[in-house]
Formats: sequence, C-alpha cells, structure tokens
Amino acid sequence: METSGRLYRFAGALEGLLAAPDAEAFERAWETAHVDRLAWDALGSARRADSEALEPALDQVDRRLLAMLERCRAFPDPHVSTFRIPEVERWQHAAAAALVGARWGVAGLRTVIADTGAPLGRRYFAFLALAERHPEGAWPLFERYLVTPGAHHAFVAAAVEAARYYPGHADVLVRLFERIRGDQLLRRFLGPKILESLYVLGEESSVPLFEELLVTGHTDPDVDRCEVTRALVAMRRVTGRVAPSSKFADDDEAAVLRALDDAERRFESTRDRIVPVVVI
Repeated sequence: METSGRLYRFAGALEGLLAAPDAEAFERAWETAHVDRLAWDALGSARRADSEALEPALDQVDRRLLAMLERCRAFPDPHVSTFRIPEVERWQHAAAAALVGARWGVAGLRTVIADTGAPLGRRYFAFLALAERHPEGAWPLFERYLVTPGAHHAFVAAAVEAARYYPGHADVLVRLFERIRGDQLLRRFLGPKILESLYVLGEESSVPLFEELLVTGHTDPDVDRCEVTRALVAMRRVTGRVAPSSKFADDDEAAVLRALDDAERRFESTRDRIVPVVVI
C-alpha cells in the first residue's frame, strides 16, 4: 500500500535522527533525509486515507516521534529548540490524529475535536481529517465554527473548505464573508477559501455577492487570491457571458476570455483540495 510505504519510509528516517549523537549530526541527518518533506507527504496521505490497515505504520511513526521529541529536548542547541522541536511537535500531533482516525474512524476524530484539554495542534489535525473525509452528518459541527465569531482561524478555514461538500449552505459562507470583509487580515486569509467554496457550490444565494465583487472586489496577480477573477468566472458560469468588472477595463475581449479560461481551468483543478495551515 503506497501510504503505508510512505509512513514506513518516514519512520526509517526518524530512526536515523534518533541515532544522531549530537545536534550537529542531527542537523546533517535531517537535511540528508529531507525528513520534513517525507513527514508531510506521509502524514497527509495517512490523514486522508481512512484505513484501519495504516494503524501499525502510524503507531510506529507516533512512537518514534515521541522518542524524537525527548531526544531533541536533550540537545542544548538553540536551532533545534527554536525550529526543530516545534516542527516535530506538529508532526506528532498530526500522527496522533491520523492514528485515532485509523483506529476509531470519524467517531474518534470527533472525540479528539471535542476534547478541549487536548493540544490545539492535535485537535486541528483531527478537524482537518474530518473536513477531508466530510462525512454525512458532520455539517452542524462545521457550521458551528463558521457562525461563531472569534473561532480559531485554522478551524474556520478548514470548515470553510469542508462546506463545499455540503450543498444548500452557501448562505452561511456569504454571511461569513460579510462578517470578515472589513478585517483585511482575515479577508486575505479566509476570503479566497470562502469564494472558492462558493464557486464549487454554485448556488443562487452567492450570485449577489459575486456581482458586487465584480466592482468592489480585491484584485491580485494570483488568480486564487483575486476576488474579481473568481467573481468573473462564477458569473460567466451563471450567465454565459463576461460581465463588466473593475479588473478588465479594456476592450481586448480575446485577452479577457483567455485569462478567464485559464483561471477556470485552475479553479476546476483545485476544487477538491483542502489546504492545511500551520498551527503554532
């Protein structure tokens, strides 16, 4: 199984790190093994897999990560304590959440999420796994984060992206966008995710917002972050024509069509994607 193989390769790399006699050797082993890339590749695949067969590999990874945390804390090295320990902690939380998912499925993930005494990172990775699995019946949990002012931004982001799998609730996302649009930091972080889910849902309740953003939306060279481009593509799907906008004021219709075609291909290629964020 491909995911299992990735986990065992990651576990093997951790074994090499555990054998490092000092911080200098530890750093060399880290860089040589490209362990950070191995980690997220393996843990991301395991989190999304929803398979009991991964339990032995995840258990091995989890135990070695716990041992590696102890090993790292024994090194009197500022680079290790500042950069490596936080990263290993994130891996361990991700591994623990994936292990719960492999052992107990959705019910286990929901238990971790509800445990306010659990580390925030572990709860987040359990929430992310639930979003990626988007099981039937989980919408009320995601909705609670979407409608609660002050909810942790990482959980809200995952809930926003999970919303695209639950048709009939675009109005919740529209209200969230209206609530955060005046906060430029939140808008830059959550806005593209909200508009992407609204685009995927394609519901009538989002049309007024997209119409407004044709003129008032933020522009960006990155099509994933450009509110006007997202609105143009969304409205073209609804009406079959290119609407006037604040971004394309010229009369070069061919260039506009090419830009929107390219953007739509990009949007379609990423419609089934949930992007993790870093939780410190």
